[in-house]
Amino acid sequence: MSNLQLVLFIGIGATVVMDLWSIIRKPLFGIPLPNYGMVGRWIAHMAGGQFRHDAIAASPTVRGEHVIGWTAHYLIGIAFAALLIGIWGESWSHNPTLGPALAVGIGTVAAPFLLMQPGMGAGLMASRTQHPASARLQSLLTHAVFGLGLYFSAWAVQFLKSI
Repeated sequence: MSNLQLVLFIGIGATVVMDLWSIIRKPLFGIPLPNYGMVGRWIAHMAGGQFRHDAIAASPTVRGEHVIGWTAHYLIGIAFAALLIGIWGESWSHNPTLGPALAVGIGTVAAPFLLMQPGMGAGLMASRTQHPASARLQSLLTHAVFGLGLYFSAWAVQFLKSI
C-alpha cells in the first residue's frame, strides 16, 4: 500500500468514525447533527474575499454549499491523517499506538476553536454561542473520537493487509 493510499484510508476512516459519533450522540444527548453546508458556505464566501461572518447562517446561501462542506470535511480529515503520518512516520501505521492518534485528534480541535468558529461568527472557542462550555466540550469530544478513528483505521489497514 502506498503512503497516499494509507493516508486516504486512515483519513477517510477516521472521518467516518467521527460522523458515526455525530449520528449516535443525537438520540443519546439531543445534540443536533453538524451542518457541513455552513462550512461550505463559509469556504465559498472566501472566494469573494469574505473570511469572517457575524453569523454564517445569515449569510447568503451559495449553490453547492453542502457538497463543498462535505468535501472539505473529508479532505480535512485526510490532511490530519497525513499530519499524523508526517509527524510519527509510516512506521506508526505498521504498529499503531493510541497516544499519537489521540494527540493529533485532540490537537485538531484548534482548527474549529481558532479558525472556523471565529470565521463563521461563533467567536473564539465558541464564545458567542448560547452555551459556550457545552460547545467546547462537544468539539473536544468529537475530535477525541476522530483521534480514536485514526487509531482504529490504522489497525484496520493492518488487518486488511494480513488477509
